[in-house]
Amino acid sequence: MPKVDTERVHVLGVRHHGPGSARAVRAELERLRPDAVLIEGPPEADALTGLVNGLEPPVALLAYDQSDPARAAFWPFAAFSPEWQALRHAADHGAEVRFCDLPAAHTLAGEQEAPEGEQTRARVDPLGVLAEAAGYDDPERWWDDVVEQRDADGPSPFPAIAEAMAAVRAELAPEPETEREARREAHMRQVLRATLRAGHRKVAVVCGAWHVPALLDLPSAASDSRLLRGLPKTKVAATWIPWTHGRLAASGGYRAGVRSPGWYHHLFTVPDRPVERWLTEAARRLRDKDQPVSSSHVIEAVRLCGGLAALRGRPLAGLEEIAEATSAVLCEGSQARARLVHDAMALGERLGAVPPTTPTVPLQRDLAARQKRLRLKPEALDRDLTLDLRRELDRERSALLHRLRLLGVQWGRPRHDTVRSRGTFRETWTLRWEPEADLAVIEASRWGTTVAAATAARVHADAADADLPTLTRLIEDCLLADLPDAVSAVVARVSERAAEDADIQHLMKALPPLARSSRYGSVRRFDADALRGIAVELLRRVCVGLAAALGGLGEDAAAPMAAAVDATHGAAVLLGGDAEDEWLDALVSLAPRGAVPGRVAGRVHRILRDSDRLDADTLHIRLSQIASPGTAPERTAAWIEGFLSGSGLLLVHDPALLDLVDRWLTGLGERAFVDVLPLLRRTFGGFAAPERRAVADRVARADDAPGRYGDGEQPTDAERAAPAVAAVAVILGLPAPTPPHERQPV
Repeated sequence: MPKVDTERVHVLGVRHHGPGSARAVRAELERLRPDAVLIEGPPEADALTGLVNGLEPPVALLAYDQSDPARAAFWPFAAFSPEWQALRHAADHGAEVRFCDLPAAHTLAGEQEAPEGEQTRARVDPLGVLAEAAGYDDPERWWDDVVEQRDADGPSPFPAIAEAMAAVRAELAPEPETEREARREAHMRQVLRATLRAGHRKVAVVCGAWHVPALLDLPSAASDSRLLRGLPKTKVAATWIPWTHGRLAASGGYRAGVRSPGWYHHLFTVPDRPVERWLTEAARRLRDKDQPVSSSHVIEAVRLCGGLAALRGRPLAGLEEIAEATSAVLCEGSQARARLVHDAMALGERLGAVPPTTPTVPLQRDLAARQKRLRLKPEALDRDLTLDLRRELDRERSALLHRLRLLGVQWGRPRHDTVRSRGTFRETWTLRWEPEADLAVIEASRWGTTVAAATAARVHADAADADLPTLTRLIEDCLLADLPDAVSAVVARVSERAAEDADIQHLMKALPPLARSSRYGSVRRFDADALRGIAVELLRRVCVGLAAALGGLGEDAAAPMAAAVDATHGAAVLLGGDAEDEWLDALVSLAPRGAVPGRVAGRVHRILRDSDRLDADTLHIRLSQIASPGTAPERTAAWIEGFLSGSGLLLVHDPALLDLVDRWLTGLGERAFVDVLPLLRRTFGGFAAPERRAVADRVARADDAPGRYGDGEQPTDAERAAPAVAAVAVILGLPAPTPPHERQPV
């Protein structure tokens, strides 16, 4: 097989994200000064190389199928990526630069057609083979020692890398190369041939180390053409997008990822003494967290790193040695304290940037303009944002974040306790921009060219076939997103669905969003009368059909229905007025029915008691009946669980009620007690800790006398009460009482 002309072609085999490889590529390109540079990547991005000077890594090339943007691929670049340094060198020295990997038009089109074996077969890790031959059990550590931490002034590592990869490929020759890899290398050779035919004097190829032998041997162009003939193809667009170090980490699922992007960035960017500078920064961060770390700690930690590296035969202390020194010296043995800073520094999270001239779809441009106007800068780290919806700026910010969520762009995560609470003037969000959000925006561009238009179109499409609960949630989302036209359309759809839907549980699920939405009129600038009318009508239908829906319902199915009753009650309270009264009247008639499941019946009684629709005497009679020996213990336990769910305050403030529960429980036989214990543990486990302590205290102070849970069993301590009595007397303008110890006996 003919060899490539090594005077004209220089193949630099690299690890895709490695500071040593990046330094070596930069030095080798400075020495060679090629007039053409080929880089492993999608050829569709050739037109984007002119934007390199405006990019701030980490960034990524994104190629996506224009007919289905969800089918996409990324090629990430960090400052310490060899390919990025090759791009920078070409831009700085005016060399022609081209990407030479198999076009994304083929790889994206072939994703669905690839044979199953092609997708699942794993190639032997060549670094693992070399590391094992060198006596290492960790391929990444071997590569770090041999390449990444090598002396920058030493000889070029690329001839040795080429020789080692040729030996590995020869060793693995019996294992057939995957068809996809063979096609990739065939296309790389085709691009190399075309570059040489164009008359370039010196060509540098930067690619993964595994591919080096395949580019040094040039089979016939006809054989490569046969390999590439007949590949499926689709229409692809490419652009640059910001990336993050977190997405470069192997822990995130990225196949070519590295363990510690922050450490690699540090190794590449610091001019000298990387260990000393790293530990100094760790000490500073610990001091910022009020941890006592001095300069002497740093000195000792550096010495420990050097000693550990020498004992392990490493040329330079690695992240493992630094982690041990941070824990043992800077944090005096506390691993928890060390993790405060070490994990964050090892990741070194940062978000790259792309210039405004980068090709984008219209929706991306509209979103970028809105982010700039609303002063919402995308960032890679979590950022808390509190909005006051009485302010115009915050109201527009809220609408934008909600619209993006409707479009499937997960930039902001709302705190639902504030976004969907009764108080509608305040929202709290956590913002974090992930690279996938850029792809989500591109996917959403099929709905429209602006955020508002795209969201409205998406809502109309979602509402077409949605069930009633989904529609009412969609109304709430549209109100939050300030889409009044979309709200009107969905409200009309809700009216149609409500007339057709006879499922009581559907109606109950649909009510809470409608009730909440009816309160947004003053803040969200939408007339909520239509929503209230629909909600009231749905509530009336629930009141009429609830008893029938509960008839024959088993205890296993009672838990979701009890939750639905709770949610419906909350909706009725929000609607207020006659609607709330009708709902409570329905519960009053439902409460004594024996066909109602225990958990639901207990919950209904609790709602009525809290709403002053059930007096204490009637409640005690009902509980006495349910706790009588003639009732199955499981039904009694379910009734009590429904009644007490979420709060045990009634047991604290109603001694007679506690006495009834206690007598029923202590009167159970051993078998019945074992059967109901899980239910009761779940019930009491849901109480707040102070409530549990208060109930336990009452039980502990009880005796066998009647009324043992009453409030008068403990004598009043007049001496302790005297200061309080005196304070009340002053407030009421009464003469100060005589202290107990000064009173004369009568």
